[in-house]
Amino acid sequence: MEPDFWHARWQGKQIGFHEGKANTFLVKHFSRLPVAPGARVFVPLCGKTRDIAWLLGEGFRVAGAELSRIAVEELFAELAVVPEVTTDGALTRFSAPGLDILQGDIFALTRDTLGPVDAVWDRAALVALPKDMRARYAPHLVALTDAAPQLLVCFAYDQSLLAGPPFSVSPEETRTLYGADYMVAEIEAAPVPGGLKGQCEAIEHVFLLERA
Repeated sequence: MEPDFWHARWQGKQIGFHEGKANTFLVKHFSRLPVAPGARVFVPLCGKTRDIAWLLGEGFRVAGAELSRIAVEELFAELAVVPEVTTDGALTRFSAPGLDILQGDIFALTRDTLGPVDAVWDRAALVALPKDMRARYAPHLVALTDAAPQLLVCFAYDQSLLAGPPFSVSPEETRTLYGADYMVAEIEAAPVPGGLKGQCEAIEHVFLLERA
């Protein structure tokens, strides 16, 4: 999606994708990743997700990438933390103990700017992007993180019934995007209660991606 789409969503508070608590699949499956407290977890297109508070509470360090400055400022406000704000290349870095959020275009984010990460939690990034951008995003994420192990959540549904985002990303597409770099294991699939946006049936698929 174009940046203006997401800026308008945050300015208009049209953020139905935001969950007010830690994601169920994160809490249930994060222990499957081969990381221990103290590890640094990357959350791409993080918004102001409560998943970050959960990860910090579990003793992990967190790095995030987010386009909207509004989202980043609200994230820190809800964490009751005052960040240090600096310019880092094309991005703005919001930093606090154990937490770095890079605000700006994720495709402008470099491995040097991000720094080393030990794992990736992607609940809302891959599914936020149309197909052509997903094909660009997946190798970019692999390069940014040096193929760090990943816990990934995708929706699968009849795309003709509902315009994204979130977009439908099938298990087959997931394996196509990541199969060259990871062993892709589906660890859970569950129907979306009430359907996606209450409009069509959808399945959430949870994947564990580990270096091939």
